[in-house]
Amino acid sequence: MNDPSSTGHDEEVTALPLAIALAPDGADEGSAEDQLVTALRAGDRDAIEQAYVAHQQAVRGFARRLVGDDATAEDIVHDTFVKLAGAMRGYRGDGSLRSFLLGIAVNCSRRHIRSAMRRRRAMERVAVEQDHHASGGPDASVALAQQRLAMALWAALDKLPHDQRSVFVLCEVEQRTSVEVSGIVGAPEGTVRTRLFHAKRKLRELLEAER
Repeated sequence: MNDPSSTGHDEEVTALPLAIALAPDGADEGSAEDQLVTALRAGDRDAIEQAYVAHQQAVRGFARRLVGDDATAEDIVHDTFVKLAGAMRGYRGDGSLRSFLLGIAVNCSRRHIRSAMRRRRAMERVAVEQDHHASGGPDASVALAQQRLAMALWAALDKLPHDQRSVFVLCEVEQRTSVEVSGIVGAPEGTVRTRLFHAKRKLRELLEAER
């Protein structure tokens, strides 16, 4: 059997830059993130705002790639930072705060996937109707082909179990290592590799069936 972690010839998708660092600002003890974590554990409300400023872009980018709908992604971002203070009780410091936040976002996204699917279906119907009335030409044909491909990709993702979908986006779209993803989703590295293998195989089958 092929190595489940192998990407093969799958298309690589460039993730948004995630290098958003907290400036130490002359701190004498520990890193800025260590101090932020300490403040979060103490229930400091200002710390929640600091965490939002530092990490909301990464959480939002992941949420958009996971659900394919901007409004739903915003709901996930909101839920993630609302839950942060309470979730800090479970933070052991094994990974970065950003990875911990992405793990919260993964869990929050479970209840938002279906609403994202409904919104995208509605937008797709509107787009298809507009295509029928649009003028022809090379540019219109290319745009239509790209739109159909995007619709097919999202339709395939919607058929994956949530755990496989999350791992696929984290590993293949955001190009994170299986070790890092293991820490984000709270599953052993071997489980992450297995989920990725099954996700890629299922997506290939679904996309090939559309041809």
